[in-house]
Amino acid sequence: MNWPGKADCFKTIQQPSRATLIPIKEQSVKWDATQNLIIEGDNLEVLKLLQKSYLGRVKMIYIDPPYNTGNDFIYPDDYSESLETYLSYTGQVDAEGKKFNSNAETDGRFHSKWLNLMYPRLFLARNLLQEQGVIFISIDDHEADNLRKICSEIFGEENFIANVVWQKKYTRSNDAQYFSDNHDHILVYARNREIFKLMLLPRNAEQESAYTNPDGHRKGPWKATPLQAKSGNDTNFNYKFKNGVVWSPPPGTFPRFSVETLQKLDADDEIWFGEDGNATPARKTFLTEAKAGVTPTTIWTYDEVGHNHEANAELKFLGLGGVFDNPKPTRLVQRMLALATSKDDDIVLDFFAGSGTTAHAVLDLNKQDGGNRKFILVQLPEPTDRKDFLTIADITKERVRRVIKKLNDEDAGKLALETGGKPDRGFKVFKLRSSNFKTWNSDVPKEPGEVEKQLEMHVRHIVDGRTQEDLLYEILLKSGFPLTTPIETLPLAGQTVFSIAEGAMLICLEKKLTPEVIKSMAARKPERVVCLDEGFAGNDQLKTNAVQTMKTKGVIAFKTV
Repeated sequence: MNWPGKADCFKTIQQPSRATLIPIKEQSVKWDATQNLIIEGDNLEVLKLLQKSYLGRVKMIYIDPPYNTGNDFIYPDDYSESLETYLSYTGQVDAEGKKFNSNAETDGRFHSKWLNLMYPRLFLARNLLQEQGVIFISIDDHEADNLRKICSEIFGEENFIANVVWQKKYTRSNDAQYFSDNHDHILVYARNREIFKLMLLPRNAEQESAYTNPDGHRKGPWKATPLQAKSGNDTNFNYKFKNGVVWSPPPGTFPRFSVETLQKLDADDEIWFGEDGNATPARKTFLTEAKAGVTPTTIWTYDEVGHNHEANAELKFLGLGGVFDNPKPTRLVQRMLALATSKDDDIVLDFFAGSGTTAHAVLDLNKQDGGNRKFILVQLPEPTDRKDFLTIADITKERVRRVIKKLNDEDAGKLALETGGKPDRGFKVFKLRSSNFKTWNSDVPKEPGEVEKQLEMHVRHIVDGRTQEDLLYEILLKSGFPLTTPIETLPLAGQTVFSIAEGAMLICLEKKLTPEVIKSMAARKPERVVCLDEGFAGNDQLKTNAVQTMKTKGVIAFKTV
């Protein structure tokens, strides 16, 4: 599939990010105890930043991206300057003419712009999925065809799982020009279809009631299932049961079982001929031998998984109604979670987080089944017209806070056994910013004066106002550690040292390093050590000695930044 701008999509994908993620503890909940993340920023840049730390770690992705209806999404004018555009949009740098705007349907590149938005993000998202992982993508008829084409290109046509049709409304729109639009699509692609396993859904009361035991069979409740199949090879099949009934598959069908299997079923009284003995023979399929659940269908009705009105009611109940036109109900996302994740530590990513439905669904389902799923949400701080919540990202965070409070209130006074132990009901907030380290500007004129200015700027190459923790998390990301990696603060030789992943890496960001702190870090024999280059204050002897000290203690990598 080709379109204007596709070549630039690959340039965008390959362009390394010059951004970082800054920790915002005051907006977080249970910072020291949680492994959930809410990241405020442009999702393209964020996905780039997560590539090393979360490569192959995510079990399920769900996104509800812009549907491209002409006025429903923010489009950066210049994709080659994604970070600069974002910083301008959020007021962190001068505007310089860069802006975000809607994609008018009258634009000659209406579909191309949307594809340019989606392609790089899906390409990068695929890298984060486990081999057993899966992505669910909500879309309507505007771009369903184009979305499926680019997903088949990115994930592989062979990894297509299903096009689920969700009944999003329960009423008819009689003012519609042609048809009342009552459905959305949910495209499902596996990372690797060969090893992806879709979970079964639990049987409901109606499905359970289909199993009865009218003849008092020793194996318990059963239901009658056909002896014929839609495909096969035997076109001339007859079988005579012990009661004298002769059976052949109806025209156009084939026997489901061999003669030997039918003989065994017949001998074990596992063939049903009806109460009067004259019905078409059928197999007794016993509940005790059936699958643990039922296979999902590709039609999801509003009574099964909710509808838009229900989603709005959920937000209104939390005091956050009136902002989103078509939010998704938590039951819809919980259906996906039930099909694609297990209870144990699976990571769920949503990089078009919107109102935060995915986090709500994860927290709620964890309460229901005692699970320990984790979420990562990414949301652009799109402005709202509200005074209490200035951006969509503010609403995302506030919804999750209120859901956590609601769940904690419901569990108040209950024993740990009743609540499934200590569920993770918190989240760390990070915000997208330009790197903590100044970058060399290769676009300045190649004149002695300008080059000298660049050199002077890099004598102190850390951006003013950035804290040690800001630097710490940028180093973590660049070193391949997840943002939720355990960090211990150690006082060594009178200076602060951060111990990462139980001492696997030590980071010292002090601006005046001493021989004592170098020796103390080396004595702990970590795999890696990172220090500020500025900390050596031009003392080449101290730096050389530090390198040798680390080597003698078996430190694999010693770096300065």
